[in-house]
Amino acid sequence: MAGRLTHAQRRAFLFGLREATAALVAVATWGFVTGIAMVQSGLSESMATLMTLMVYAGSAQLTALPLIAAHAPLWLIFAAGTIVNMRFVIFGAALHPYFRHLSWRRRLVLGLLTGDIVFVLFMARFAGSRRIGTVQQLWYYLGIAAPGWLVWNVFSLLGIYAGGLIPASWSLDYAAVLALLAVIIPLVKSRPMVMCLIVASAVAWLAQALPLRLGLLAAVIAGVLAGVLGEMVERRRNSSPGAH
Repeated sequence: MAGRLTHAQRRAFLFGLREATAALVAVATWGFVTGIAMVQSGLSESMATLMTLMVYAGSAQLTALPLIAAHAPLWLIFAAGTIVNMRFVIFGAALHPYFRHLSWRRRLVLGLLTGDIVFVLFMARFAGSRRIGTVQQLWYYLGIAAPGWLVWNVFSLLGIYAGGLIPASWSLDYAAVLALLAVIIPLVKSRPMVMCLIVASAVAWLAQALPLRLGLLAAVIAGVLAGVLGEMVERRRNSSPGAH
């Protein structure tokens, strides 16, 4: 992935970047909010900086912060973060066919750069592709993932060092949610995706009381299963003799 880019690589990268532009607004807002939250939870600016550069997982960071503030055992903090991030195992399994031809080192870098928005945008674009593992797919992915990583860290650092200047009445966390919805909702174009969204939302709401944010993991698994089931039903219906 190093060296001078070809025209095809550069075009795919810029295509991914263009499609991710709106999502980067949400990423920036979440990063800024998370940076503020780390300092407000009692972390020093240097520790918060180290955390945002090493962890790169907003949901895991926000899960760990109250446990850190409560002086919870280290194993519990790591367990909570691991459970919240278990969804990336599902994401990685879904992305594996597209990148399995790469060396494990390159796949490790791609895994490090993976985020929720990256996965959603990539699969919305290439989930139905007959050809997988193409140059276009790799550089489209990088066009989303690399700027996402940069934007997250820059705005998280801004939240750490300049978040105190923002009035609490601005409610940036709600702004981030609205920005995410504005990105995700236009991508819901098929029945399986609708099923996935409805089931995941319902499970997330019903499982709010579960400890260690297990409700988030349950919602991801339920949503994926609903989407897969919906896709199977859709294919069976389209392949039936009476299908148009």
